[in-house]
Amino acid sequence: MSDITTGSDMTTGIVVIGGMLCAILLRVPVGVALALSGIAGNWLLLGQEQALAQVQLASWEVGTNFLLVSLPLFVLMGQLAHEARIAEDLYDCVYKWFARLPGGLASTSIITSAGFGAITGSSVVTVSTMGNMLMPELKKYHYNSAIASGSIASAGVLAILIPPSIPLVFYGAWTETSIGDLFIAGIIPGLLLTLIFCAYITIRCQLDLSKGPPGLTSPLSVRLRSLYRLLPVALVFTVVVGGIYGGWVTTSEAGAIGVVGVLIVGILKRQLSWQALARSLSQSTQLSANIFLFFIGGVLFSRFLVLTGITPETISLLSDSSFPPWSIMLGLVLLYLLLGAILDTFGMIIITLPLVFPIVTGLGYDPVWFGIFLVLMIEMALITPPIGINVFVLRKVVPDIPIWTIYEGCLPYIGLCLVMVMILIAFPELALWLPSTMKN
Repeated sequence: MSDITTGSDMTTGIVVIGGMLCAILLRVPVGVALALSGIAGNWLLLGQEQALAQVQLASWEVGTNFLLVSLPLFVLMGQLAHEARIAEDLYDCVYKWFARLPGGLASTSIITSAGFGAITGSSVVTVSTMGNMLMPELKKYHYNSAIASGSIASAGVLAILIPPSIPLVFYGAWTETSIGDLFIAGIIPGLLLTLIFCAYITIRCQLDLSKGPPGLTSPLSVRLRSLYRLLPVALVFTVVVGGIYGGWVTTSEAGAIGVVGVLIVGILKRQLSWQALARSLSQSTQLSANIFLFFIGGVLFSRFLVLTGITPETISLLSDSSFPPWSIMLGLVLLYLLLGAILDTFGMIIITLPLVFPIVTGLGYDPVWFGIFLVLMIEMALITPPIGINVFVLRKVVPDIPIWTIYEGCLPYIGLCLVMVMILIAFPELALWLPSTMKN
């Protein structure tokens, strides 16, 4: 390819990327914008016949990608857990153990969300469920509105870090990184971030008890009995994550086991009617179809970027620069903070990975580590204005709380997530140690 042709292709790439961003700003669904941009770009560079052939090829590759088999299974597992009201058992147990602390109810929302997220893998489902269940209790004990709403909206971000995580499945399938390694890598950062969130709430409410007064103190015997109700859920989680960690099951098999396990728990609890099962199947099918559309659009757009030469030119430019790797990672932190203001979870992943992933791996960073880094950045985007999907989900649940009050409550957690990102950059072993023991 001549220099003139390369320059022309790069110009075409810049124009098409600009058009895609304009479409997204005009509220065209990101998956559709990606697919149309990829088709248009390939059409301009390759012609009509090859561009349409790329659509067929991308659809076939995504539909037959074995790594993506686990995705609809974990989505269905989350929907079934929501319908089975597993969150109520989690809340009952955590409340009895932690409500007596300053800000205990807010800490309860954090821990319950982390536990429920470990079953659902969905931030939106977690925030919606926790909002409906916990906001009445927080209001009953006269919690400050910002602290109450902020703890629920922000706790939802833990759902996509602690395994199983739908965004991590998406990332693993896209980058061909072991999804099992990604799941295990998220455990320590997820638990550490949960601890940081709870410590912040306890300290803040200890300084001003009017913002988060302690709840009732339960006798030790009652607290111990509450643990029995968690045994079925804990067993499902242990089998799913432990099976992956031990290498006894593949990620797809773990997803299938999780679906069957949650289904059995729901039937034993007598919470899963035929209508609830139908809702779970319908909603999980819709969400899975949307994610697959994202993936197809991303494949088309990624191939277009390769044809333009933008990706290799950017990698070469950064490789030849004198910037240290850590400074480039800080630049990515700023990039994702900006993108989080206009894009949703999967939009951030699919638009940036074709360009960013080769750069990061070229700098010597581990793909598993970068997956956890990316999810942490997405977590911040979920509660960062002006979008903050978790904020809007909670706003629908509690319309009497102004949206800016929810944003106010989320601001400290954005800072805490940023601190966690810096810790992860400084100590990558936090994410990589457990996967390394799994391999050994």
